[in-house]
Amino acid sequence: MDKRSSRESSEILDILGIGIGPFNLGLAAMLKKTPEVQALFLDKKPRFEWHPGLLIEGTTLQVPFFADVVTMADPTSPFSFLNYLKEHQRLYHFYFLERFHIPRNEYNHYCQWVTQELDTCLFNREVINIQWEEQGADSHYRVTAIDTETDQLLIYQTRHLVLGTGSVPNIDPRYSDLPREDVFHSARFLENLDRCRHARSITVVGSGQSAAEVFYTLLQEQSSHGYQLDWFTRSNGFFPMEYSKLGLEHFSPEYTRHFHSLSPAARDEKIRNQDLLYKGISASTIADIYDLLYERTVGGKETPARLLSHVDVRGISPIQQNGLSHYRLNAFHRDEQKEFTHDSEVVILSTGYHHAIPPFIAGIRHLIEWDEQERYVIDEDYRLSLTHAHDNAIFIQNGELHTHGVGAPDLGLGAYRNSVIINTLTGRNVYSVSERNVFQQFGVMQRQSLHKSLVKG
Repeated sequence: MDKRSSRESSEILDILGIGIGPFNLGLAAMLKKTPEVQALFLDKKPRFEWHPGLLIEGTTLQVPFFADVVTMADPTSPFSFLNYLKEHQRLYHFYFLERFHIPRNEYNHYCQWVTQELDTCLFNREVINIQWEEQGADSHYRVTAIDTETDQLLIYQTRHLVLGTGSVPNIDPRYSDLPREDVFHSARFLENLDRCRHARSITVVGSGQSAAEVFYTLLQEQSSHGYQLDWFTRSNGFFPMEYSKLGLEHFSPEYTRHFHSLSPAARDEKIRNQDLLYKGISASTIADIYDLLYERTVGGKETPARLLSHVDVRGISPIQQNGLSHYRLNAFHRDEQKEFTHDSEVVILSTGYHHAIPPFIAGIRHLIEWDEQERYVIDEDYRLSLTHAHDNAIFIQNGELHTHGVGAPDLGLGAYRNSVIINTLTGRNVYSVSERNVFQQFGVMQRQSLHKSLVKG
């Protein structure tokens, strides 16, 4: 029995959000237009931090600043990025900057500012358990959290939930026992940058924008620190992300609705063939890497850097040699069908992220419908499909790639998803959702969405 002191709220909320990333933060901000909806959002972190290990100087968002937490649904919102600039006396600076893609660390600071403007966002609150209490018209979820500053148990009651716990670094469990300062995910790059500077050799494993940014940062510093630098990817090459205007239309409400209308098998097949829509490298980052390599090799000079594609890293083992420690990568070149080994003092795994099922839902897992691959079954309006009908909804934020397509993690669609959630909660069009936003048509039929009110009163 837990002997910690506890505090229980007698109020039953309309909706409680777990996790405060950009999407749940946007929902909290957009709910300011619906005072009849009693909402609260919890996060175990002490404050908002958006991928802090990759807030590398010079990096930008890969989407225009319109993809803040509110603008694509409500450009007049006081929580817009433009209003943030105004409040921080940077509007003219931004005007003269003439860029759509803002610095990543400024986006993080903008989101921190939004949290400070909202009294519904509570940090240092770690959710540990959820139970469903069936009480007829007053049925609700009972959410237990820990105040990580005081160690006190906090009990919340809410009619509806929205899960926004985000993704976690995808690391092979075999590597979990290796020293965290030597073998680590790119999500922890900045905290380990000084360790990299003192290494004799560094290997970046993976593809995509994060791997490219890490490699480019290390390439810039290589001349000062003299390490060997390698970059392995299992992809077929170091290819740019699809960024044509018609290609970008896949990140739209129309494509989301079309994708959801397909069979689960058709969705999975599509996702397998759409990597470059959301996993490639920006063309500008590729150009920066190439230009620096070109400059470093003027006059026949050689730079201790290698880029190698078609490589599967199948194992990483610690090695002691001549009193020095390093790591041996057992790899396989898929084109040549050859195994080879490679030694490196530091290994950076830029191997992406995955959406783990949070352990705190164990108490309501039986209420949730799961597909054959143990993934959530998710309705078009972002509600989890439940095993028996009741009015206590569970919404999902950025956990619906398999049901809603490549736009799930895209910041530009966050305000649209939150519009659908709010309209579903209230049963009215609080935020207008346009049926036609792009020039192309993805399916033969145009479909309408209906919203049923979930909020009483």
